[in-house]
Amino acid sequence: MKRIHYFSGVIISIFVGLHLFNHFYSIFGAKAHIELMNDFRVVYRNLIAETILLFAVGIQIVSGIKLFLKKRKNVSDFFERLQIWSGLYLAFFLLIHLTAVLYGRLILNLDTNFYFGVAGLNTFPLNLFFIPYYGLAIILFFGHISAVHSKKMKNKIIGIEPNKQSYIILIIGIILTLMILYGLTNKFNGLEIPKEYDVMTGK
Repeated sequence: MKRIHYFSGVIISIFVGLHLFNHFYSIFGAKAHIELMNDFRVVYRNLIAETILLFAVGIQIVSGIKLFLKKRKNVSDFFERLQIWSGLYLAFFLLIHLTAVLYGRLILNLDTNFYFGVAGLNTFPLNLFFIPYYGLAIILFFGHISAVHSKKMKNKIIGIEPNKQSYIILIIGIILTLMILYGLTNKFNGLEIPKEYDVMTGK
């Protein structure tokens, strides 16, 4: 179970890495984000890649919940707790996030691009929920990686011990989250959402 969970996690992490870099690119504006997304879609918006990704997400959710139920009473330190609780949150986040994207594409016939993703982040009062909901997902993604790193890494890097390396990964995740939210909300000034995406905000 652990091995299956690990390898499905690697597949998902590759996609999430591209996804987060794309979101980070939003600091250069919505147009730049969409242009980069169109380039990335050549890689992951095809039947083979999407099938592999959806299969990996399904495995990750099921195995993650099983591991959480098995390990939740046997954790002893910060990173062990972070690993199981971040994994649980990310499992539900992935389920909700992918369901929303597929619903937007297949039912609403929307281009699930930059504006689809940021509609809730830039609409009051929905943003009171979506900003912490989405921000926490990014932080916990890095938290999950940092927790795994703390268990797998045995060597120092430029004199930094593995445990401290894990804290650095977590801190980088928090900083990157703030930068991504800065870009996705037009430098915290709010963004005008095109009319076709009003269905996402109940307008």
